Amino acid sequence: MKQKPDPDEQAQLNQLSKEELVLLVIEAKQKLKELEDRIVQLTISLNLNSKNSSKPPSTDLLKKSEKPKPTSQDEESKSQRKPGGQPGHQGSTRKGFKRIDRVSILNPVQCEYCRSALVETTVVKTEKQQVAQLVARPIEIVEYHRQHCQCVHCGQVSAASWDSEMIPGQDLGIKLQGLLGWLGTYAHLPYEKQQELLWELGEIEVGVGTLVTTNQRVQKGIVPSITQLETWILETQPDIHVDETPWIVKGVKEWLWVFGNQEFCLFRAADTRSRAELEAQLGTSYGGTLSSDDFSVYNGYNVTAQQKCLAHLRRHFQKLELQPGLYNRDIAQVLINLIDEAFCHHRIWRETGGQDQYRNWATDFENRVDQQIVKWKVKAGQRGGQLLRSLEDKRQQWWYFLKHPHIPPDNNLAERYLRLAVTKRKISGGSRSMERFEQTAKLLSVVQTCRRQGRSVIAFFGQALKATLGLDVAPSLIPSSFT
Repeated sequence: MKQKPDPDEQAQLNQLSKEELVLLVIEAKQKLKELEDRIVQLTISLNLNSKNSSKPPSTDLLKKSEKPKPTSQDEESKSQRKPGGQPGHQGSTRKGFKRIDRVSILNPVQCEYCRSALVETTVVKTEKQQVAQLVARPIEIVEYHRQHCQCVHCGQVSAASWDSEMIPGQDLGIKLQGLLGWLGTYAHLPYEKQQELLWELGEIEVGVGTLVTTNQRVQKGIVPSITQLETWILETQPDIHVDETPWIVKGVKEWLWVFGNQEFCLFRAADTRSRAELEAQLGTSYGGTLSSDDFSVYNGYNVTAQQKCLAHLRRHFQKLELQPGLYNRDIAQVLINLIDEAFCHHRIWRETGGQDQYRNWATDFENRVDQQIVKWKVKAGQRGGQLLRSLEDKRQQWWYFLKHPHIPPDNNLAERYLRLAVTKRKISGGSRSMERFEQTAKLLSVVQTCRRQGRSVIAFFGQALKATLGLDVAPSLIPSSFT
């Protein structure tokens, strides 16, 4: 139903000249166009998620409740099978643990049939089951008596050496201090919860000051290992994945960078997201292959080869698919299908190692990509054209994995490394000082590298503590394949 015009407004319009009316109509059309564009952008933003943008997966949870509830008809159409493994499913059984600390023999004391006491019996069958048990007090208190003895020959007094798992003057053992370092860095436990855990495990009362001091010892102990890894990366220049994420330090946005591959992970606390930080860690030029997203900092960096993340590129085309435009949907669907094909064939190569088959597919694939760029480039709008030009201008960076399949087509490894840091940031809210931020970066480097190398983080921290006292050599984070 049309709204009747206001008499006063109509009278004012009647007084306007033709030129003034034309200008008024033009202005109204411009405002209408701006509002329509705003509605489109808001609609696109509403439909963005972790699959078609750079938004974290955690934001997807907010939209789950907005989905319509299934109708009774939909529920009836679903399978009525029970949760869990289905009949005929080939399950798996635990193979047991790598060690046995204690064997407990369980003998029956009474016959199940005649109720007679089983005093002298013959074992006809033994069933074995390994069970991991929490002992009464996982943490034991050991009082060391260091004896000073006089030699019967020369009369001189010699003292016994202290145990290798303790530090004179400290009431927490080496392994326990390593555990506390692990709890704070990897388990993200604040000092108060560490206190509660120590009480639960051994009824030990430890002050926050002791825990802070222990954490500082661990941080000091790992510095030589981090320095060695940084030097090794600069000298060896292996293939590397890089990414960065914001970090709040006293209300100021700083940046946490990550550098790593399948064998190591190095975090770096930095003031900026600029190329200066990249060059500070890797040098002004780098001889390996750099895997990253399409952030502008990486585009002009002097590196032997680059592989840009196809997962990010796919999200860009998914976003393009939602935007208005004559050919946006068609362009997006074609390129998304090609990217999915690339991921699929690279996965097949990893599983089978079929080099000749992969090479033939890669050659054909690259030709088909070029054909699609030529076809759609003249028809594409601003955003679609920008993406197609990026594929054309940076083809050696987007498709490097086609000729070098040992390089992954995505940067997922760096993003997985960052998840631990992001979780810690979410819990802690950031750092109170730049120094503390740098210490956190070093601790995270040790945890992620040890996890990647299949090593005990607690044992690493323990050895680092011993090294500070000259009781052991500083542990190394350099991959064993290079040592």
